[in-house]
Amino acid sequence: MISFNRSIFLQSHCSESYINEIPLSAISSSPSPSSSSSSSSSCSRFARSQRRVVLCCCSQGTGRGEIKIRALMESTLKEIRDGASVLDMDPKSTVGGGVEDVYGEDRATEDQLVTPWTISVASGYSLLRDPRHNKGLAFTEKERDAHYLRGLLPPAVATQELQEKKIMHNLRQYQVPLQRYMAMMDLQERNERLFYKLLIDNVEELLPVVYTPTVGEACQKYGSIFRRPQGLYISLKEKGKILEVLKNWPEKSIQVIVVTDGERILGLGDLGCQGMGIPVGKLALYTALGGLRPSACLPITIDVGTNNENLLKDDFYIGLRQKRATGKEYADLLHEFMCAVKQNYGEKVLVQFEDFANHNAFELLAKYGTTHLVFNDDIQGTASVVLAGLVAALKLVGGTLAEHTFLFLGAGEAGTGIAELIALEMSKQTKAPLEETRKKIWLVDSKGLIVSSRKESLQHFKKPWAHEHEPVNTLEDAVKAIKPTVLIGTSGVGRTFTKEVVEAMASFNEKPIILALSNPTSQSECTAEEAYTWTKGRAIFASGSPFDPVEYNGKIIVPGQSNNAYIFPGFGLGLVISGAIRVHDEMLLAASEALAKQVTKENIEKGQIYPPFTNIRKISAHIAANVAAKAYELGLATRLPRPQDLVKYAESCMYGPIYRSYR
Repeated sequence: MISFNRSIFLQSHCSESYINEIPLSAISSSPSPSSSSSSSSSCSRFARSQRRVVLCCCSQGTGRGEIKIRALMESTLKEIRDGASVLDMDPKSTVGGGVEDVYGEDRATEDQLVTPWTISVASGYSLLRDPRHNKGLAFTEKERDAHYLRGLLPPAVATQELQEKKIMHNLRQYQVPLQRYMAMMDLQERNERLFYKLLIDNVEELLPVVYTPTVGEACQKYGSIFRRPQGLYISLKEKGKILEVLKNWPEKSIQVIVVTDGERILGLGDLGCQGMGIPVGKLALYTALGGLRPSACLPITIDVGTNNENLLKDDFYIGLRQKRATGKEYADLLHEFMCAVKQNYGEKVLVQFEDFANHNAFELLAKYGTTHLVFNDDIQGTASVVLAGLVAALKLVGGTLAEHTFLFLGAGEAGTGIAELIALEMSKQTKAPLEETRKKIWLVDSKGLIVSSRKESLQHFKKPWAHEHEPVNTLEDAVKAIKPTVLIGTSGVGRTFTKEVVEAMASFNEKPIILALSNPTSQSECTAEEAYTWTKGRAIFASGSPFDPVEYNGKIIVPGQSNNAYIFPGFGLGLVISGAIRVHDEMLLAASEALAKQVTKENIEKGQIYPPFTNIRKISAHIAANVAAKAYELGLATRLPRPQDLVKYAESCMYGPIYRSYR
């Protein structure tokens, strides 16, 4: 209960809007030990029992306070930024703020009672339509009496396990993957905890349903299957009012934003506003696989139009019916968005750029990498998960990274991002300059092998990969000329690893490493069966989307899946639990190392270069701990003091989907 004095304090020290945003539970309960620091307003200090948070960094120096910072590797983004580093803190862009567990979800254990209402109980009917607190038939007799549910539910009382069994049975009756996707989205809209319980307990079966490859079809048909909005839609109509739009979102304590402009959805191209399925799906995985609270996740689509003529003519299209805005109009809208995000949610909110076209993806990451906590999963997440797979594959083929030669088909954000992280890791291992380690990596784009004679016409992110070599026009000729040990596909074009290409790889490699990473399945450069058949079962193969096990010469081979879901949920959790304010390349290397260590000897003996998804929450905790440790080491972490056991701390911070008991 609020005392009279507290009420007077709030009325005299807070704006009306802030009072409306504070639930009674946040005022009456003690502050969470894991809460982030926020603004310096009187109300913020009061809500945290006047705790002070001091931002510190570890330094060594002379008696006069000279700080020595060791030289750190950074990618080509540093070159694009004219030498600016994410470690260079600009006071203008370092503001107070952060996130806080205002609903008490972190503090409440599965055995503790929680109040499923922020302000007051109006009706049990409303409770049944609140996905965060609805339990359906799992409400107990006592809860039905206490929360006005009598008569609103059938008399039977079910357990969460029984509900899960029933829904999984129903899902398996659907023959069409899109029907399963729609059923899962409906469940998320009516019973949040049951949705995540299903996803966590059946991750290998349901991951392809809520994410790739099914989410690709869902985005293509999003207008037709659209029922209820999820997330925020920010269009050109909202220019000048984006901060107001962010305030329309009911949750005020946001830790992760996944944002897309829909221009390059998977390998499917420009889907405009219908790309919202990607942020929604990514954030479902942030919660299920990485343990972030659903209430702390915000999916956003920025609608600047679409160049997809079919969508513009589609009666059911839900976005702006105009050609894409570009240039200054586009840049101004994105800048307003990024400023509004920091102003509304603070310094430590993670903004993940998702499925932006190449020309915008690199620019956004370079521009905001030094002022915001930003991450691009297509560039950085893909790179981290592929590097982990390659490190594990070395246990099968032998040698070090620097002793192998890499050839990429595709020189966009995924291809160049992976190439850069491999070069960084080689540089770290061998102490050789980054310019030297890049020479072990070759890229093929739509015009052929990227060579120095093409340098003047190349986009800036391709130029570091233009090496001395005579022009080569086709992938097959490039394979024969370069003789790579590793072939990686990020082209977004299906069936480009032809029989001739794969057989050429097998002709000079005992165990060729072939990674067909393009999504969805229809865009994969080759199938698992093709890779194993054309190499006579010798290939070490992984793909972006899942393939079924393959039988070859009486032996069952389980292909690996180089899925970003291995990395980004744990990576995001590591940033959140450390209170990181910037993303550095060494954090990506730390994530890769943690994932590679989770590949067991048993996995390697089966030819698998990734661990099974059944252990994904444990894997995410180890990745989070490694990323957080690196954030503390670099002086980019603000959550102090540092926990002694970061793995246990990460596990303790994870959201659990088990139903809570209500007062």
